[in-house]
Amino acid sequence: MRLVLDTNTVVSGLIWGGVPGQLIDAAAAGTVQIISSVPLLGELHDVLFRKKFAAQLAEQGVDAADLFEGYAALVELVDPANIGPVILADPDDDIVLATAVAGNAAAIVSGDAHLLGIGEFRGMPIVTPAAAVSRLVV
Repeated sequence: MRLVLDTNTVVSGLIWGGVPGQLIDAAAAGTVQIISSVPLLGELHDVLFRKKFAAQLAEQGVDAADLFEGYAALVELVDPANIGPVILADPDDDIVLATAVAGNAAAIVSGDAHLLGIGEFRGMPIVTPAAAVSRLVV
């Protein structure tokens, strides 16, 4: 299954594990393919290096650069498609949709209310991490 993970899902999975972490683990095991793009990886890099995560990462004995590089090695990079403006309330979310279109994703995984609120985009469902994990089990 080809998935695009929104940055909030990736950060949650990398730092806290849980259900989002199961998706990253599934990618490491070869069960799913995570699709990403340079803009999404850039956003992830910026977020992982925020001071507010430094204590949590130090507590776990992990380095933001190592987390980022490990994740980047898992993903298939695509050039985002030109989709025009879609989510007017938060235009930064459009890159997730554009990456999913370019990568022919089966689903988009996010905890973002703007993305979840549209439900699907060009036939691709937009689901929570829990819903994505349940699709892997079924």
